[in-house]
Amino acid sequence: MKKDKNLRIVFMGTPDFAVATLDSLVREGYNVVGVVTAPDRPAGRGRKLQESAVKKYAIDKDIPVLQPKNLNQPEFLQELKSLSANLQIVVAFRMLPKSVWNMPEYGTFNLHASLLPDYRGAAPINWAIINGETETGVTTFFIDDKIDTGEIILQEKTSIEPEDTAGTLHDKLMHLGAKLVIKTVVLLEKGPVKTKKQKEEKTKKLAPKIHKETCKIDWEQPIDTIFNHIRGLSPYPTAWTSLVNDQEKIFLKIYGASKEYNDHSLKIGTIHFSKKEMKVAVHEGYIQLLEIQLPGKRKMWTNEVLNGLNLSKSAHIS
Repeated sequence: MKKDKNLRIVFMGTPDFAVATLDSLVREGYNVVGVVTAPDRPAGRGRKLQESAVKKYAIDKDIPVLQPKNLNQPEFLQELKSLSANLQIVVAFRMLPKSVWNMPEYGTFNLHASLLPDYRGAAPINWAIINGETETGVTTFFIDDKIDTGEIILQEKTSIEPEDTAGTLHDKLMHLGAKLVIKTVVLLEKGPVKTKKQKEEKTKKLAPKIHKETCKIDWEQPIDTIFNHIRGLSPYPTAWTSLVNDQEKIFLKIYGASKEYNDHSLKIGTIHFSKKEMKVAVHEGYIQLLEIQLPGKRKMWTNEVLNGLNLSKSAHIS
């Protein structure tokens, strides 16, 4: 294939989701002249400094790494400029100032894990499942001065299966996105790219950052809404609830569940349990808890938890 541009690429990203794309660029032989990623952060019980997944990969491949705390800092901007990149690619990073995204000759494009303009924001994978979507995808677009509003280059759709969780969909979109970035770079190599402006719809679906209260389960919601809420937050940041056992209130994370449509006359939140299963009464049936985690414990299958947990007949979920 004839390449009209001699690309020098700076890649910006932090988590595992971004590594798949960076790896694809390297494997395809593109000239990645530098990586920009988050500063090392303390993590775990020992609070030891942890390098980002992207940094670890870049070091292994001998790619220069920049870790600015402030993207407007003159020293960082000078370092970035010294790499002489003519294209910047962003995957799962933070919002860039114009001084950064406007720097390279061929622009800066971003990979977003949704079909824009739907699900702009920090958590598109989670919200697509929480909202019961059956289709999503990935989008590449040129960055502008707002969040996820730039002109679209390419999009690729994929289905959301009934059994998908945020974790499985994350992996599906991670690989789909890596392929889309390569397709985008190929287009850029050939010459000017035809883009499409995002339609400003009145009823846009958004994907704001998820907080602890967002993860709390409302058991008064319809059964499908509760089920989607749990799988849309699994394995991270994880749906939670309170298990009331006699006078004790236990914080309970729920990683896996199934739904059972059934007529019953039980009060919402009533627990139906045996030695092997735990079901919560909801409107239209039950939510069966399959994989859960108690405070200070590892996540376990529910039957394992029940072996060591004495539930009273009055135990319920709130």
